[in-house]
Amino acid sequence: MLAALIVLAVVVFVVVFTLWRTVRVIPQAHAAVVERLGRYQRTLNAGMTIVVPFVDKVRPLIDLREQVVSFPPRPVITEDNLGVEIDTVLYFQVTDAKAASYEIADYLAGIEQLTGTTLRNVIGSMTLEQTLTSRDEINGQLRGVLDEATGKWGIRVNRVELKAIEPPASIREAMEKQMRADRDKRAAILTAEGTKQSQILEAQGSKESAILKAEGQKQAAMLQAEGQSKAIETVFKAIHDGDADPKLLAYQYLQMLPQIAQGDANKIWIIPSEFTDALGQLGSAIGSRNSSAPKEISSGDEKA
Repeated sequence: MLAALIVLAVVVFVVVFTLWRTVRVIPQAHAAVVERLGRYQRTLNAGMTIVVPFVDKVRPLIDLREQVVSFPPRPVITEDNLGVEIDTVLYFQVTDAKAASYEIADYLAGIEQLTGTTLRNVIGSMTLEQTLTSRDEINGQLRGVLDEATGKWGIRVNRVELKAIEPPASIREAMEKQMRADRDKRAAILTAEGTKQSQILEAQGSKESAILKAEGQKQAAMLQAEGQSKAIETVFKAIHDGDADPKLLAYQYLQMLPQIAQGDANKIWIIPSEFTDALGQLGSAIGSRNSSAPKEISSGDEKA
């Protein structure tokens, strides 16, 4: 009985082990290469499949999803003989499990070495300034070269990114000084532009203020002249309507002479000929009044 039980246990174990080697389940987004007697037989895709036990050998699973690998900093030399260290990040995807298994022993190591050599070639044809400002161009060149070289390995390079570009410390210090000088220059230019605009606005304000003052003085002078004109016209009309005699006109003329003489511009005053006529008429009028007054007094005394 004991021997039978042992034999039964061994049979069950062999059957279970055989079934385990026969039925294989491949996860989603993975693939496996099957070798039969040492040669490639087929590629297993996602799902359950059956292989010939002890004859077919299933190689380790290959991940078909897009993978991201970051490579350590690599020293490269630019066209102007300046050394920089560049970190790269690579996005790739295995598209052919058979080629990835048989065309290259270790595709990750191959991609890393190919990235380093390609990066040296690309950066070697650029100056430091071009390297710092042309990341998209460098990424495009790297992706093109890597995708073409890894195509026969069953790998598609989707994207290459430069994670960091580290120039030497002396170059970084010089670049910082240059950036500070550029910022100071822009600040000085902005300050000068502000001062210029302020002076222009101030000059425009002064100009507009002077124009407004001149316009105000002009309007005031015009209004004053118009008022004087109206007043003269009114006086003239009143005199004309009242039919004033020459004596009254001469008296009014004498009253207006001081006003005519006022003003800073009247340094020399020429007496017109009408002034003497007015004085003569006024004098004759005053003389005739004075001569008539004693006669009335004398006649009064005589009457008394």
